[in-house]
Amino acid sequence: MTLTLPQAMERAFAAYRQGAMREAELLCRMVLDAKPDHFDALSMLGIIAAQVQRPQDAAELLRRAVAANPNNAAAHSNYGNALKELKRLDEALASYDRALKIKPEYADACNNRGVVLQELRRLDEALASYDRALRIRPDYAEAYSNRGDVLIRLGRFADAAQCFRRLLKLAPAFGFVKGRLLHAKMLSCEWTDLRDLCESIRRDIALREPAIVPFEYQGIGNSEQDLRTCAEIYAAESFPGREIQPHRKKTERHGKIRLGYVSGEFRNQATSILITELFELHSKDRFETFAFDNGGDDGSEIRARINNAFDEIVDIRRMPDLEAASIINAREIDILINLNGYFGEARQGIFAYRPSPIQVNYLGFPGTLGAEYIDYLIADSTVIPDASRQHYCEKIAYLPNSYQANDRKRAIAERSFSREELGLPPTAFVFCCFNNNYKILPATFDGWMRILKQVDNSVLWLLEDNLEAASNLRREAVARGVSAERLVFAKRVPPAEHVARHDAADLFLDTLPYNAHTTASDALWAGLPLVTCVGQTFPGRVAASLLKAIDLQELITPTQEQYEALAVELATEPQRLRQIRQKLERNRMTTPLFDSRSFTKHIEDAYTQMYERYQADLPPDHILVSP
Repeated sequence: MTLTLPQAMERAFAAYRQGAMREAELLCRMVLDAKPDHFDALSMLGIIAAQVQRPQDAAELLRRAVAANPNNAAAHSNYGNALKELKRLDEALASYDRALKIKPEYADACNNRGVVLQELRRLDEALASYDRALRIRPDYAEAYSNRGDVLIRLGRFADAAQCFRRLLKLAPAFGFVKGRLLHAKMLSCEWTDLRDLCESIRRDIALREPAIVPFEYQGIGNSEQDLRTCAEIYAAESFPGREIQPHRKKTERHGKIRLGYVSGEFRNQATSILITELFELHSKDRFETFAFDNGGDDGSEIRARINNAFDEIVDIRRMPDLEAASIINAREIDILINLNGYFGEARQGIFAYRPSPIQVNYLGFPGTLGAEYIDYLIADSTVIPDASRQHYCEKIAYLPNSYQANDRKRAIAERSFSREELGLPPTAFVFCCFNNNYKILPATFDGWMRILKQVDNSVLWLLEDNLEAASNLRREAVARGVSAERLVFAKRVPPAEHVARHDAADLFLDTLPYNAHTTASDALWAGLPLVTCVGQTFPGRVAASLLKAIDLQELITPTQEQYEALAVELATEPQRLRQIRQKLERNRMTTPLFDSRSFTKHIEDAYTQMYERYQADLPPDHILVSP
């Protein structure tokens, strides 16, 4: 029986609703054979192409649909979605605007317009677009989620928390919403009902529910297995391995090993502050180095060094994942290093296409990525003891000292800061912690307040990420019997000045379960001793790793009680603290932590072992680099 075009489309719609994509596609193509500009067939084929990860086909089909019916708002919006996936952001924005001109009360177009504006870093406009979507559709869960995300990027953490609370009430099963609420609260140190929220998230992880993204969970996680489960959930939901893989045949041996670093942080940011000298020191005889940049050139001095260090820098900001993966594969990269993981301006989706035969997780995200297509994680025996390997999807490449790169060229401003200009009492003992506010949990803060109570004429100097956090922490101090004036807050300043002002402090106090990482290196490079308590996860063992590498194991404690006792002892025994400071000054340039050349040799040895295993047709396995 021959079908009429309306009958064929009716069957196509029914097949699509039932998930029979192939049948729906065949019916639509039959319609197009008879009528090439059939609007419904073009629209459905475009939507199907988008769903099965064929963004170029989707864009072309939806462009034709728009041409066939230029007054259809949904067609313009769907075309915008396809352009958004291709990173053709300005064109996508124009498509949403055309949809909204036709249909001003089009909530989906408003929401998706906000997503594009957010990616273009036009945050206030994105917020206005989400607000418009919610005025049209007050129960629009996705718009609430996006609105909360942009509020976090705007630094309006209390407003973000309120937005996520509404979303949680509206749609309790909405993906990762509990974690978004938790992180917004932690960024502003608003701890009301925090314990109940944390326990709810832990229960969800045990049930393998998508409650929180891995980066946010690291701030509260005390179980390596839970961190792995969290990462596996997120990878499966958001970055599953792709069937389309540019890298299929075995890469032939090159004269030099080709290293590709993927990052959104090739700028004046913590990752590059740590790793830039490694880029400069890579052996030009043994390696070719490529940077795949998802963040852009900020014009900083550190970016200028990065520009000079690499053989090539490729801007991938406006490339969809598959295109970026194809670009990487075309350069026959042997080892592709993910410097973001699930942090910052990340591009985990590129790795899901496996554009390189060897894929490595390093530095930006301290933990497993929970994805089978990531082969190695670079670590050391402190952050991942042998007994903990089972909690990581990747094989571990163990460096002999600390896994963390450091830059011996790190600038310290010549300017000398007086305590008066920093708002610090001239004769007080100054404890400090310049970790991000979200790392301060109530248990850590409780310990700090007990320390202050035992050390007369002492203050705690913290980073002021936002006024909400400062106000909340002062209130929490008073609730624990400590005067609010004993908390002093430091504004953000340029990195060289920030390192220099450490000289005004006496002792750095670490956080748990997420330690100081770059901030610990800042303190030690500036000559400021740091006391840490060893945690139960990779993020909670980093400061111990750094202290071992600079031969200051005496500042590592195994329990909270000993951590507090050591902080009090050092504050009340000036001679002992002076001896430790002198030892730190001697060790800065003579121990492994800041020995950039030895570190480069060790990580290059790790890369070489990975490469030789691949060339010998051996699967990835744990690697131990010799000192």
